[in-house]
Amino acid sequence: MVTTPHTASRFLHSGPAGAAALAEQLQTAVAEMARWMDEYGSFSPHPSLDVEMDALKRATEELRVRLRENYPFFHPRYVGQMLKPPHPAAVIGYVTAMMINPNNHALDGGPATARMEKEVVAQLAAMFGFEQHLGHLTSSGTIANLEALFVARQTHPGKAVAYSADAHYTHSRMCHLLGVDGTAVPTTADGTMDLQALEELLRTGAIGTVVATTGTTGLGAIDPVHDIVALCRRYGARVHVDAAYGGFFRLIADDSPDGVAAAPFAAIAECDSVVIDPHKHGLQPYGCGAVLFKDPGAARHYLHESPYTYFTSEELHLGEISLECSRAGAAAAALWLTLRLLPLTPEGLGAALRPGRRAALAWAERIRTGEQLTLYQPPQLDILTYYPTRDRLSEIDRASTHVLTRGMRLPAAQSLFVATYTVDAAALVARAHRVAADVPHGRILRSVLMKPETEQHVPSLHRHVLDLLANSGT
Repeated sequence: MVTTPHTASRFLHSGPAGAAALAEQLQTAVAEMARWMDEYGSFSPHPSLDVEMDALKRATEELRVRLRENYPFFHPRYVGQMLKPPHPAAVIGYVTAMMINPNNHALDGGPATARMEKEVVAQLAAMFGFEQHLGHLTSSGTIANLEALFVARQTHPGKAVAYSADAHYTHSRMCHLLGVDGTAVPTTADGTMDLQALEELLRTGAIGTVVATTGTTGLGAIDPVHDIVALCRRYGARVHVDAAYGGFFRLIADDSPDGVAAAPFAAIAECDSVVIDPHKHGLQPYGCGAVLFKDPGAARHYLHESPYTYFTSEELHLGEISLECSRAGAAAAALWLTLRLLPLTPEGLGAALRPGRRAALAWAERIRTGEQLTLYQPPQLDILTYYPTRDRLSEIDRASTHVLTRGMRLPAAQSLFVATYTVDAAALVARAHRVAADVPHGRILRSVLMKPETEQHVPSLHRHVLDLLANSGT
């Protein structure tokens, strides 16, 4: 789509449609930051850093060619993994700050972006209903969860961590890293934590922290946080919420037809800590995660000294409450600028989440009313799981693999990018699917509908999958 000059001047579009306006804004950002640098006096760049322009052109041309090996994460026909490009505003914020390259470990290294980080973290905390908080951005959800489990270990020494069997594998890995016992709690038929099994674990007194997930990365299942909190308080355990993928759905957690369940997200306000990844639904470039603690006293677990930093201000330096040291201040600038334009409200960023939710519901309904595909389970967020209607799991696996591989190999303008999800006989039986499990495991289809543009493409996406199945020979 090519925009008119009038449209381009009024709006900054995402995707290729906004490329010209983005380039103009980036050019302005570079020029303005260079002007600020000049205020400190000119100097001659060292010749060791000079590169020939012809060599630069050849290298950047090679870079662009190599980047074409990527999948089209920006396009509505990419409904594979949790990948999409950052908002252009985030790109502007990141590049503008990157010219200075601040380090948000300490106010010595990034005073402006450290303050921006504190502001955006406060906004995230308010979104979750924390009246007070301690928190910071991280390089990823993995590191954010590591920090949350580190504090869990410090507050409940010798106690184990329990998490859903469908939770992200990072929790078992981080427990191993921290030397903490980790226990997987079985799930119910909808992929959420089994509360009866959880209570049996809690009765043993061995569990110090329970990890609830508001949006598992496989199925998009929402653990019943409100019920988990009640159980944990009864047995003296703390609650950590992994909202890395689904956290921003708090903005549309209103039980409306195109919203999501309210109770689990509202209960996050009662939990001890929460993790969220702005580089998923927050429209940020990688890597940008965040960890927040309800009790600011968690800072005591981070106490350390440094003889050569933390000297420019008596204010809190973010490195004093983080396991990471050097962190990109540009990430804070990118999120700060994005939230200035798309605030954490139902009408702001929330308006970019509802289309994906509606897309999942609409596609699920098409599958329900057809015969060629079967819905694996109803979508709880914007992840859809489904499979080719076949009698045997081996046949489902072959047909699903055909849709995955054949779709991405079609010419660019006709291609389709989905993902797969591995299931076994027990998972199929739990969901009342009448499939002969002639193999131990098989792949079904999984689509992440996290781009708002996807909503308009649901009919063609559905037809595309059916066309690929018709030519699968299975």
